[in-house]
Amino acid sequence: MLNDRKRKILQIIIEDYIETAEPVGSRTIARKHDLGLSPATIRNEMSDLELLGYLEQPHTSAGRVPSALAYRLYVDSMQEPGNLTENDRALINSWYKERIRSMDDIFKSTAKILSRMTQNVSLVVANKSSRARFQYLRFLPLNERQAIMCIVTDDGAMESGLIELPVDMDMGQLDYLAGKMSHLLKNRKLTEITGDLLQEVYSQVAHDDVLLASLKEAIDNIAAKNKEQKVFLGGAKQLLNQPEFQDVSRVKDLLGILEEEKVVKDILSAGDDSGLKVTIGSENKFTGIKDCSMVQATYRLNGQIVGTMAVLGPTRMEYRKVMAVMNYLHKYLETILNDSQ
Repeated sequence: MLNDRKRKILQIIIEDYIETAEPVGSRTIARKHDLGLSPATIRNEMSDLELLGYLEQPHTSAGRVPSALAYRLYVDSMQEPGNLTENDRALINSWYKERIRSMDDIFKSTAKILSRMTQNVSLVVANKSSRARFQYLRFLPLNERQAIMCIVTDDGAMESGLIELPVDMDMGQLDYLAGKMSHLLKNRKLTEITGDLLQEVYSQVAHDDVLLASLKEAIDNIAAKNKEQKVFLGGAKQLLNQPEFQDVSRVKDLLGILEEEKVVKDILSAGDDSGLKVTIGSENKFTGIKDCSMVQATYRLNGQIVGTMAVLGPTRMEYRKVMAVMNYLHKYLETILNDSQ
């Protein structure tokens, strides 16, 4: 157990290092912070903290830097994350209002504002399988015997395909069919439009088996696409601004990992628990990010997981700010997603 004095000195070192990225020495602490302690006393306490595994000494510096163990203690000791300023909240609110036109826009905007607010890489994995809803059906004439059938969902996704027109059906009848089917199926989740339901609805309007099969195939295709998780990244270039990533090979390795969608999904797959989750250094299971920290949160709608967002950066991350942004976005996204149902 650390006594209060050691805890205070360790907190100062962590926060100074987060701010400056420079190793912290005992004289700097004595000069900047009114602890009522001499540099020699502070130096002794720092030596003890180093022996306990909370501090490390870079080879080229007389100062000390926090270890992953120190960051873990720091995060676990937080009573609550920092608070966002009114300007920060206003920026987030206006960011979404100006950019959201579809469900994809929500997740894309989240990745961008998250990286902008935290100055780190953002990762958002969105699962829309339970959300996409049928909006309307249209037929576009191609020639006397063929037409293009288009199905559009509420998030702007579209599935189209070429169909052969029944001999006894003209475009006027097709327009009637499209309007009637659109009315009967509008706002139904794609996952609810089963073969039996489609047969039941279709039989109220028409009786051509070939056209029904084409319609069913198009709905199945667009439903399958919506079951795929989508990955959105933001701020990859922010890495280049971090002192820890001045080594080009290190940046290339990390960017290479982030370019692999499956790997990003796997990295975030452990984040199914509610609330914020912080993993530091070797706590991350993937080799390529073992010297990074990640803060992630899973968001849900009606008890179902909609997606996961995360911030990935150096262990010298501004945890309070990152966690405050994540908390605010988490609540904001819940409101947006509930309103969009």
